Amino acid sequence: MVSSTATPTRPAATASRGPTVRTRLFAIPEMRWAAAATALFALGLAAKLTGGPSWLWWSLLLACYLTGGWEPGLDGLKALRDKTLDVDLLMVVAAIGAAAIGQVVDGALLIVIFATSGALEALATTRTEDSVRGLLTLAPDTATRLTGDGEQTVAAADLAVGDVILVRPGDRIAADGRVVDGASEIDQATITGEPLPVDKTTGDDVFAGTLNGTGALRVRVERRAEDSVVARIAALVEEAGRTKARTQLFIEKIEQRYSIAMVVATLAVFVIPLILGAALRDSLLRAMTFMIVASPCAVVLATMPPLLAAIANAGRHGVLVKSAVVMEQLGATTHVAFDKTGTLTRGTPELAEIHPLLDYTEDQVLRLAAAVEHPSEHPLAAATVRAARQRGLSIHATADFAAQPGRGVSGRVDGSFVRVGSPVVLPDGEPGDQTAPGTATPTPSPSGETGDQTAPVGGSPRASSARELVAIVQSRGRTAVVVLSDDEPIAVLGFTDQVRPEAAGAIAALTESTGSAPVLLTGDNHATAAQLARQVGITDVRAELLPHDKVAAVRALEGDGARVTMVGDGINDAPALAAAHVGIAMGGAGSDLTLQTADAVVVRDDLTTIPAVIALSRRARRVVLANLAIAGGFIGVLVVWDLVGHLPLPLGVLGHEGSTVIVGLNGLRLLRSSAWRRAQDQATERTT
Repeated sequence: MVSSTATPTRPAATASRGPTVRTRLFAIPEMRWAAAATALFALGLAAKLTGGPSWLWWSLLLACYLTGGWEPGLDGLKALRDKTLDVDLLMVVAAIGAAAIGQVVDGALLIVIFATSGALEALATTRTEDSVRGLLTLAPDTATRLTGDGEQTVAAADLAVGDVILVRPGDRIAADGRVVDGASEIDQATITGEPLPVDKTTGDDVFAGTLNGTGALRVRVERRAEDSVVARIAALVEEAGRTKARTQLFIEKIEQRYSIAMVVATLAVFVIPLILGAALRDSLLRAMTFMIVASPCAVVLATMPPLLAAIANAGRHGVLVKSAVVMEQLGATTHVAFDKTGTLTRGTPELAEIHPLLDYTEDQVLRLAAAVEHPSEHPLAAATVRAARQRGLSIHATADFAAQPGRGVSGRVDGSFVRVGSPVVLPDGEPGDQTAPGTATPTPSPSGETGDQTAPVGGSPRASSARELVAIVQSRGRTAVVVLSDDEPIAVLGFTDQVRPEAAGAIAALTESTGSAPVLLTGDNHATAAQLARQVGITDVRAELLPHDKVAAVRALEGDGARVTMVGDGINDAPALAAAHVGIAMGGAGSDLTLQTADAVVVRDDLTTIPAVIALSRRARRVVLANLAIAGGFIGVLVVWDLVGHLPLPLGVLGHEGSTVIVGLNGLRLLRSSAWRRAQDQATERTT
């Protein structure tokens, strides 16, 4: 076990969170304008409903038009200058037309909807940019460079390849490099997602932004700051954000054609009767009636309320979906890819097996190991102590406790000298061998491969038996730890990450609902990944992946026509989340960058909500299609009536508003808790 009481090693979940400076909510102009428009609309509506003077509520609602409509109107005019016509300008024109015939409240509501939508989009963009900037601050601004004259504090950006830097206990590493002297444990969850600190010694690679544990290291710089892995993660997120195709709601996909057709038709309805000799007022009234009944208000409400209601319902049940577009996209998922640590597992180790040697029992071994581990803060030490307490064992006091950074722990318990460490503490039979306690976990290479740290075969028969047990434990994808009493091995312990109890059920439900088995994408080694995959029912395992490898895997799947939903929690998952069709973050231990990059967040870390929210999205899509049929039917009837007959304006408004109410109420059915329960049942009924 690696330990030091002076400099605690923080859990991976904590270390993975980088410092992030967030833009204040109302520092975003779109948020200020949308808030002002909403407040003015509320005041104007209240004044109208309470019988206030007409000049007052008209003034308030017209002010709502100005504050909420100037920006989409300006964007629409710019698009018009570029010879395109978008729905923003169309909705502003429709709102003005509504006000022109006395329907100022309807027009103001339309303005508020569009202003709020634009503000939320701006907020999401700003938060992601903030998180990318926060990621870059993971690496420290300065480093201690070693020169012939001693130590020199320099900017991390000024470090050159070949420089040697000193990394003190508790410091973050300033540059990607290779250890040239010293030993310590490094929390590199930000890069590989591994749940436990990794032991590093001479010759091992380390990454910028990762957290040093209890030992001092001398590191030779191998890459400049702009080429470090953490910088490349930030670049991958930004690149994915730029290259990821802009997805749109159904109505937005046809907005250009619909907008042009509506403008042309409105002008025709106004001009043609004038040419044929109709009165100006009659032509204008008919054209305004046509604009009202043909305006896409009902179509917009046909799309938005079901998706927004589904978002609200999912939020009540622990899934934060960030936009209506995301809710629509979730239903198109055909493949799901999972990270391992912190996603399918809790990222917390547990003692899985005890193999006693000599005449010791499991309880005796555990009591001794827990006594020595009790003063240590290492995650494996905490797991050992927790297992002893779960068995109701008393933990004795330890005398002469000692810890070597990056090596292990030892102490005297009930008169025996007890060591706990990795397999390198096993005696190799060489004369005078007094090997200090070793590291707690195998040391991965930069690609995630676990290096062989087993001591040369030799020594006592008990040591040989211990090595055989170590090989068995490691072959199961578990971390092997040996316990020695008076330099004789007495047991081998096996540790594993805690699998979320609902993981297997969620995997089965997703396999049934999407028609394809989920994929495991992890930075851990193959043995550990395969062991976890067998437990939860995943057959497609891709291990030892760095962040850019995960992005490549996601893009390869999507290149074959799949719609991939990626689920992860760490900074190393953020590029893949950004590149995927939909990215879902685990909220409990998710890094700031991951939470902001993801399109949805599982707030309560309950994996069963993922198949449920996909099922809810599919139901919302069905409701949207039904609503579009209803809205289209009403619009078609009213437009034909206005064109071939004489549709009274009040009746046109009534039909238009009636269709709007119908589709709105139909969409709001998804707010009910029964809609979520039905989605859960649909997600699980095939697996029960």
